[in-house]
Amino acid sequence: MKPRPGAVHRVKRLGCGESSGHGKTSGKGHKGQKARSGGSIRLGFEGGQMPLIRRLPKRGFNNNQFKTRFGIVNLRDLSKFEDGATVDEKTLREAGLVRGTIVGVKILAVGDLTKKLTIVAHKVSAAAKDKIEKAGGSVTTK
Repeated sequence: MKPRPGAVHRVKRLGCGESSGHGKTSGKGHKGQKARSGGSIRLGFEGGQMPLIRRLPKRGFNNNQFKTRFGIVNLRDLSKFEDGATVDEKTLREAGLVRGTIVGVKILAVGDLTKKLTIVAHKVSAAAKDKIEKAGGSVTTK
């Protein structure tokens, strides 16, 4: 088997004569720090001048890393389940309504619920709780 046409590029043969297009300086220009072997300057380096990232003052605080993330599920999504079913995080994951790393599940009141469900969640909005109970279901919070 061969790779598809255009998938494999020709190797750049450096220093193989002037007619190769990569002779003499091998595409590095003339002299200077960037032409030397191992000659690369780190990201943000400004030739010894105080870098911009250090000239500007630090401000603010970001607590995003420690935020508690809940899996959000709307009432309209719960119509997938059969009448009388118990809905918890495990069943929501199996149904594909909740994914990834989350602390718990929060039920919101977007849409309507017509089925009688027993819902076990970490958080439930007040409006969602009313709609679930009107449909004949029950809500348990962990």
